[in-house]
Amino acid sequence: MLTLLRQSHPLSDPQRQLEILDQDCVPSFQQTLQDRGVAPLRAAGIDVLQVNVGKLCNQTCRHCHVDAGPDRREVMSRETMEACLSVLERSQVSTLDITGGAPEMNPHFREFVTEARKLGVHVIDRCNLTILNAPGYEDLAEFLAAQKVEIIASLPCYLEENCDRQRGDGVFHRSIAALQKLNSFGFGRPESPLALNLVYNPVGPSLPPDQAGLEAAYRDQLQSRFGVAFHHLFAITNMPISRFLDDLLQSGEFEEYMQKLVAAFQPRAAEGLMCRTMLSVDWQGNLFDCDFNQMLDLGVAEGLPRTIFDFDEALLASRPIVTRRHCYGCTAGAGSSCQGALVSRGEDR
Repeated sequence: MLTLLRQSHPLSDPQRQLEILDQDCVPSFQQTLQDRGVAPLRAAGIDVLQVNVGKLCNQTCRHCHVDAGPDRREVMSRETMEACLSVLERSQVSTLDITGGAPEMNPHFREFVTEARKLGVHVIDRCNLTILNAPGYEDLAEFLAAQKVEIIASLPCYLEENCDRQRGDGVFHRSIAALQKLNSFGFGRPESPLALNLVYNPVGPSLPPDQAGLEAAYRDQLQSRFGVAFHHLFAITNMPISRFLDDLLQSGEFEEYMQKLVAAFQPRAAEGLMCRTMLSVDWQGNLFDCDFNQMLDLGVAEGLPRTIFDFDEALLASRPIVTRRHCYGCTAGAGSSCQGALVSRGEDR
């Protein structure tokens, strides 16, 4: 049945993805929360405004839950960015987390960063690395350093073969060149305040290994082979949506992967989910509990403001969180968030 759904409907359609996720191969996420005593799931404030400024990207990665690429034309307008800046100015939100696509390809990206920094807001750029040496973006690293932006960069493996399998031929070496460039501006150096953090995703349908051990391996390999330094590594579970969901269905591993996520459910991870202190904004200004819900077009709960233009901090800061079965990806094992594992080794047992 799942295979028929895949053949009949493109998985770029959020509704079709939800139909697949709603199959009863595993319990509903809400039921598991109730059974484990961690429901209801509600927000506990808004510390981070995560803004997806568009799906345009210079890469096409197999694990990309945004389904971004060079052929996408969804790009946030200046008007919507100004609405986001207005929210940052009048609210208690302390961090602007900018994502894409390659967020830097939005024509208003630099102005967005500059204006947010003027407000005293901490800014994160979720960077794919290769954009830093792309034509027309050669001075981007210098700009990010001048603005004291934190960079969170995707590098799914320190081995060329595994990295290129996820992200495309030649991406690994271009990523290393970008990291070396960032290091030259001070990013990632032990004594530097310019934060450079890396992101690891498993190559296939498995959970990330221990984050601390993996970080040590990354540090050793990147330093000894390329002279590259970074601050932290975030291990993030592949979410069963978009391109990765398509891969799971093609390989016949969807149900097995979902069962693996459910079996590894960690109540302590559920307590620290990123959706509890973050609000997600899509390129059109619509509001979501997280970036993954955004890709499935699961807006915030009924009765709440629906767009950044209608932002109401008092209502949104304690909102109920909208969940579906893909949420198991954030609560499996050590847990997974935009800042990596949610519990330390030993607590995930």
